[in-house]
Amino acid sequence: MIKKILLHLCIGLCLFACESDTYSSATVSQVNPTFIFQHNWNGNNVSNADFNDFIFTTENGTSISIERLRYLISDITFTSNSGEVLNTNLYKLVDVTNNNITYTLANTIPSGNYANVSFTFGLNNENNALNYTDLNSVSFNVPELLGGGYHYMQLDGKFINSNMQEQGFNYHAIRAVDNTGANPTFPQDTFFTVNLGPITIGNSTEIEVNANLAEWFKNPYEWDLNTYNQMLMPNSEAQILMYNNGQSVFSLGDVTQ
Repeated sequence: MIKKILLHLCIGLCLFACESDTYSSATVSQVNPTFIFQHNWNGNNVSNADFNDFIFTTENGTSISIERLRYLISDITFTSNSGEVLNTNLYKLVDVTNNNITYTLANTIPSGNYANVSFTFGLNNENNALNYTDLNSVSFNVPELLGGGYHYMQLDGKFINSNMQEQGFNYHAIRAVDNTGANPTFPQDTFFTVNLGPITIGNSTEIEVNANLAEWFKNPYEWDLNTYNQMLMPNSEAQILMYNNGQSVFSLGDVTQ
């Protein structure tokens, strides 16, 4: 009996040591950090109060207005300093139009130091095949003829075209699809992972995520709205360009405790 007690004590001490390596404190609390998604255009703050005015200029000199912006982030993941990966399997529809830009995790995580916090822009293919009643209710679906699932982003507005006239654009990101119809094919994945880097999570941590909207039209492809403005969902070439440009959109802002 004494041997069993000593064995259990040793195992407990080992687990405690591992936990101390993973997190910054021997007493680990369970917390719900908050993400705040802030938006800018090359450093100038953007909110829904700036919508519907021609106050933005793309990299190639095109004047645009934004009328609607909402996008999906998922698989919010925390990686400890020891390499342990904690995937919350949570998602959030960031709706800038309605100023719904804050998300407090529904699940708790251990407080402490994390080597990386990341999320997926859009949905990976497995999750994209699921049914989300809340996304259905706000018409975020993609038609079955275009592969089904859900949008990754809807960015809508107007631009001044080459004829100096106002023209609408629908910069909608989805899973890239070819052969639209009953048997669509998918040339490559167009969701992507955003790595925010190391973050310390405390009892009331707020994590600011910055999104530079100008990057969608800038890097590496200098977007020409006269070429790509509408009907972009069935255009796999345009979707892959969006995927490439999206890599530089998001970055870590202030982290407050």
